[in-house]
Amino acid sequence: MALLNILPHRLSQRLTALYFTVSSFSLQRRPRTTQTTTMASMTVTKIPALKDNFMYLVVCNATRQAAVVDPVEPDRVLEVAREQGCKLNQLLTTHHHWDHAGGNEQLCERFRQHTEWGTLSVYGGDDDRIAGLTHRVRQDDTFTIGQLRVRCLSTPCHTTSHVCYYVESEQQERAVFTGDTLFLAGCGRFFEGTPQQMYDALLGQLATLPDDTLVYCGHEYALQNLRFGHTVEPDNEDTRAMLERTQAADLEGRRALVPSTIGQEKRINVFMRVHQPSVQAFVGRQTPLETMQALRAAKDKF
Repeated sequence: MALLNILPHRLSQRLTALYFTVSSFSLQRRPRTTQTTTMASMTVTKIPALKDNFMYLVVCNATRQAAVVDPVEPDRVLEVAREQGCKLNQLLTTHHHWDHAGGNEQLCERFRQHTEWGTLSVYGGDDDRIAGLTHRVRQDDTFTIGQLRVRCLSTPCHTTSHVCYYVESEQQERAVFTGDTLFLAGCGRFFEGTPQQMYDALLGQLATLPDDTLVYCGHEYALQNLRFGHTVEPDNEDTRAMLERTQAADLEGRRALVPSTIGQEKRINVFMRVHQPSVQAFVGRQTPLETMQALRAAKDKF
């Protein structure tokens, strides 16, 4: 991945597309069922893609207006949208990596071919590497999906323009789509940013959201993340219990562990626990920021 960062963007995207296509080939015949969370105000459908990615269809129940997050397999997204009878007109991109933004151009083309669908608004960070952008968003920009309010959280580190999308309703139901910044029990690699930026993203922004906020991440990495977390904090009973659940599940079962919640991540995610003496002791550091840096380096080698 470090090599990809120094290649021209178009070439790196092609190489990345080839990698994910090949690595996910063996899973094409596996069941990859959608899983839906239905709340009073919104419905979120988790759609597995590639080897371990998630796409998300977010529907306002009152208006049936819908948005999709990171539709790397757009035809599958359109199929699910038709099944649910919603009107899809918004695309939310968390960051430019092909396994998240690689379907943007194809979905935009589908809308150009079907003018009766209306226009497709494409949201994402201010980054020319994201295809199809119509709305370049920054910290605290807001927009709506029907009656749902979306607030953009700028979370650079994994990439310079990474954005998380915090969705809430008048009924105080809320969800955050975290791409490759926050995973269940983990965080993204620091490809284009610094430990300070990841600290600000996780502790300064995401950790301040209400504890009951549902966390929809970009990948299913639970088992490896929890094994690492248990190594760091072997006495953390919350981590141990979640690890046991994860070890007992096959791939489809592990996918069912998403969404997490902000409250749960504060209990089990060592990258959100860098203030804890137990986490600092594992890497031999005395400050949260130094711990963040050393912890990511340790996870990269785990």
